[in-house]
Order: sequence, then structure tokens, then C-alpha cells
Amino acid sequence: MGEQAGEREAYNRLLELRDALHYHNHRYYVLDDPEIPDSEYDRLFRELQDIEAAHPEWVTHDSPSQRVGSAPLDEFPEIRHEVPMLSLQNAFSEEEALDFDRRVRELLGTDSPVDYTVEPKLDGLAVSLIYEDGRFVRGGTRGDGYRGEEITSNLRTIRQIPLRLQGEGWPARLEVRGEVFMSKAGFERLNARREERGESPFANPRNAAAGSLRQLAPRITAERPLEISIYGLGVVDGDIGACHSQVLERLQEWGLPMVREVRTVTGMEDCLAAYRRLLDDRHSLPYEIDGVVYKVDRFDYQEDLGSIARSPRWAMAHKFPALEELTRIRSIEPSVGRTGAVTPIAHLDPVVVAGATVSRASLHNQDEIDRKDVRIGDWVMIRRAGDVIPEVVKVVTEKRPPSATAFRLPDSCPECGSQVLRPEGEAIARCTGGLTCPAQRLHTILHFASRRAMDIDGLGEKIVQQLIERDMVHTPVDLYHLTVEGLQDLDRMAEKSATNLVNAVAASRETTLARFIYALGILLVGEATAQVLASHFGSLDALMAADEEALQEVPDVGPAVAASLVTFFRQPHNREVIAGLREAGVHWAEGTGESVDGPDLSDVRVVLTGTLERWTREEAKAALEARGAKVTGSVSAKTSYVVAGTDAGSKLEKAESLGVRVLNEEGLDRLLETGSPGDRTP
Repeated sequence: MGEQAGEREAYNRLLELRDALHYHNHRYYVLDDPEIPDSEYDRLFRELQDIEAAHPEWVTHDSPSQRVGSAPLDEFPEIRHEVPMLSLQNAFSEEEALDFDRRVRELLGTDSPVDYTVEPKLDGLAVSLIYEDGRFVRGGTRGDGYRGEEITSNLRTIRQIPLRLQGEGWPARLEVRGEVFMSKAGFERLNARREERGESPFANPRNAAAGSLRQLAPRITAERPLEISIYGLGVVDGDIGACHSQVLERLQEWGLPMVREVRTVTGMEDCLAAYRRLLDDRHSLPYEIDGVVYKVDRFDYQEDLGSIARSPRWAMAHKFPALEELTRIRSIEPSVGRTGAVTPIAHLDPVVVAGATVSRASLHNQDEIDRKDVRIGDWVMIRRAGDVIPEVVKVVTEKRPPSATAFRLPDSCPECGSQVLRPEGEAIARCTGGLTCPAQRLHTILHFASRRAMDIDGLGEKIVQQLIERDMVHTPVDLYHLTVEGLQDLDRMAEKSATNLVNAVAASRETTLARFIYALGILLVGEATAQVLASHFGSLDALMAADEEALQEVPDVGPAVAASLVTFFRQPHNREVIAGLREAGVHWAEGTGESVDGPDLSDVRVVLTGTLERWTREEAKAALEARGAKVTGSVSAKTSYVVAGTDAGSKLEKAESLGVRVLNEEGLDRLLETGSPGDRTP
């Protein structure tokens, strides 16, 4: 009785798996909108294979295990593959790869090592290209392996595909197979352009490539940065080589493109060594790969080995640990960074991604949460690449529980209780309690002591870190109560260096109003703005008492800067720190400003693009303009420098095409200090 119940349970599970896999095939191949990561699909597929292996009588022709992909779109003409475009068996461990090699040698009846080609497994869309008399005449997608979509017009837009073969000796009819993909750089450029136009970005390069290639309008495909790598043959009239590696060389001679990382090796140990090298290098490659492919090199061996229902026995894909996984959001909590940025962090059911257990992922900002409609309790796809912080790629809304709840960033800082402010036009919300917020303590003290602020010589990051760890400094006020005796207890701090630091702190007591305002680290208030404020109000008390309307009467002070100033001076703890600094002897001459130190940049034109780490865009602009530079919004041949932060978009591309010098933040600092970014491009 129990045995029958077990059989019935297995059969019901088989039906569930078939329905699920048919559904996800359609989402992946037809709609280009997968709901689950590849690793989850692979697990479902292997579970189905295991059940069917145990019960071969249950296998049907319409089972996903008997198909390679899914049906073609109705909008494209059908193309039939004379030689089926089969899928590959997958290996997920070195043991499975060794088993593959053992089966190959057993079927061939040899104990000698077999020659294999090892190829990167590109994450794109498989296509077939047909050449007649050396001319490209037709092409299509893999589809279900037997029938695909005829997309010749779209394939012609890919510049890497030769419309006529080079050289000589090619057969009258030649069919090659390849993978259409999008490089990492091309993918980033495409998404940057889409975001500039207000369009939603693609989730990953594979979806971008598939969606681009299967556009009904070829002009849209032509605008997308698609590439192709040829990896094999279909129908060929004649003999062009005795082994796979020879054929690849011939195809390259005829102008057909392929990636450089293909190798021919002997034996599975060398295959595994190549696998490990590519696994180590995957993040530095210009394109996404999700594994390697092993192919028996000799064609006569391939013929002897043959194929099973959906895949050849002579090839196998050895998959890398998954970069994407499915998991659930337990909670979302705000995290305060060293610069005061308040970032929502998703706390997850732990899941292994790319070989590491992930339990947290960044949600970046409130706009991203709203755009992706992320809620507490949601099932989501998590992506991790190298050392990049894991992020939520997509919400699986079909799995959303009724209890899922929306999240909003708080109005007050979870670390110190200060008001959280999001300046108009910016995506990042920030804590305004920089002078007292524990999360910002290191950054606050370093900024306060920096050369253009209070100019405390010798107070570097390692010393400040020790002062904080030993509970000697909580706010800038505590700097003025440090003693030589106390400092001597720090690592690598002798009596002389401790004395020098105490003297440097004492010397900073006499400063200017502009430097003091800048040293406070008020959001959106850089050097130039601090100077203008000091000159306009003449005293700190007058500045602290000003409302937003009065502040906006100051040149170059707009609503965002005015709101930031009012919010900062309204916080009681900020006023307490300012009072403490005055009591500690920090003073300046009221009623006067000062000129900004630095070179004359009146002949310099600068464009700022991307997100800078140590500057807001407004601060960098103000610092440049204070020295006479002209900061513009567009790149032209007259532009002197483009300062590029992270996520720089089309402006960076244009600068590179025009030969305009690109600077990072180090180059910007040198430009502001010396008038030149130096001989070396940062």
C-alpha cells in the first residue's frame, strides 16, 4: 500500500515538474522574461530527469526532457534545422565532469586520454547561419532544436557576421552555429541610454541580447551592441577538417568570429585546470560566461559516440557556481554609510550564490525599491558577481504572499535620530547628523581635519580609527581635549609625534569662517558655497538664524542647499557640537570672508558625469567654479576634462570618442590643488 502511494506521489510530482518547466521555458525563450534563475531551472529539470530515469515508462514525447528549447514566435517565419541544434548535458561538479570523461572512454573502448576542446560557455542566444557559395543567405534561432525563428534581417545587422566569407576553399553550402551575446561594456552603455530616455533597464546581458535579436524591426536590433562567437557546424557540403579544433581554425580564416579563450587539451585533468582558470578569470572577461563546454575533438570519435534524445554524448557543459539564486526577503532595514548615505538593505533567507552564502543584499535607494516593487516577504532573484555586493535583480511577483508589505526609508537616522534628508533631484537620502552620528564618525573627523577645512596636519585615517576604537573621540570637539600622554598610548605614536599632533590641533583653533562652515560637513555645502555664505552673512550666528528664503538670496544657493542648511542648523546636537568647538577656543574674524586657495582654472572647461565617492556633484562643481573653471553639461571638442565617477554613461563614451581626457577623483583633486591632473591619466 505504501509502495503504491509512493508511486502515485512520484507521478504527481512528475506532472507538476513538466507543467512548471513548460511554463518557465515559455517565459525564458519566448517572452524573454524569466521568473527564476537558471540554477533553479536546472534543479527542476534534473529532478524530472531523475524521476523519468527511475520510471522510463512514464516518458512522453511532450516531456521537457525530450525537447531542447521552446516553440518559435508566431511573428517570425519558421526555419527547420536539417541537423538538430541539440542542447548539452550539464555537470555541476568536478566529479560529474570526471564521470563524463569515463563514459566517453568506455564507449570508445580506450584507456588513453582523449583530446578535448575547452570553450567558454557564453550566456547569450544560440543561432544558425547558412552560407551558400560564401554568401550569408539565411539565419535563425535554435527554437526547440528542430524548428526555430528565421531572423536573417536582424542577424545581418550584427557587424561581426561576415555577409561574404573571406579567403577561399569554403564549401558550396556551409552552416555554422554560434552564440549571439552582449559584452559587459555594451550592456552598460545600452542600459545607460535606456535610463536617459526614461526606459526600464534590462536585467542582464543575456536578456538584452535575446530581446534585441528578436525585434520585429531590424533597425532596433541594429542599434543594439550585439556580438557573436561561432562554436560549431551544422550542415556542410564536403569535408573541412578531421577534428573540431581544425574546423575552428578554418572558420576563423574565412572571417567568422569566435572568442579567444578556446583551448585544445588532452585528458580531463587538463580540462578541469582550464575550467578553474576561466572560473578565476570570469569577472575580468569582457563578456558573461556561466561555465565551460568540453567537446571531444575528433569527429570520428564524435560519430562513434552519437547522441541521446536531446544532447550529444561527446560534449558537456560544466557550469560555474550560480551567480543568481532565488530566495525570500525576511526584512528590510536602513543602513547608514560613512558619508551619511542611508541605504536600504534586504535581509534574506540564506542562500548560496557563486559559492558564497548570501544573507544580505543592497536595494540601493528608495527609487529602486519603488521601480522594482520590492516588498518585505517577497521572493526575489539575488545576483552576486565577484566582490560586488549582492543585489536584488527581480521580484517574482507570482510568488508574492498576501502578507508582503511595502517599505519606506525612515525620516530619522536609525543610528543617531537625526533627520534624513533627500535633496531634490538626488536618489540618495542622507543623515543630517554628521557631527554626532556614530556611523559617520570616521568620515566626519577626517573631513573636519582635512587641509581645506581645519587643516590639522598629521591627523590621518589610521590615527582617527584608533581614537574612535579607544573611545577617545566622539565628535570634533574631543580633538581639542587630546593630550600628549593620551596619544602616546596609540600604536606607532611616540612622544614627538604626539606633541606635533597636539600642536597641530591647537593651531587649527584660529581659522576663517568659510573654512569652519566647510569643516562642518553640511550636505551640499562645498568650499565655494561655504565662502559665499561667509561673505554674505559675515557671522556664524547670522547664518544659523537664516531661513530658507534668506538663504536663497545668496548667489548660487538654491532650494536644495537652503533646505540642507536649515535642516542642519535646526538639529540640537549639531548646535551643541558648534557650541563645544567655540568653548574649546575655535575662533575666526567675523564679518570677513576669504579667497579660495588654489590655482586659476579660468581657461578650463569640465564636464562631471557619474557618481563620485568623496564629492557630491554640487560640491565638485562649486570647487571648480571657485577657481574659475567653467562646468558644462555636455561634452564637446572644447571640453578640457571629463571627471567620471561610477555609472558614467554616454558622456564618458563621447569623451573617449573625441579624445577628451578623462579624470577620476584623484585627477580632480590634483587639478584643484595644482591646476593640472598630472602627466599620467588617473
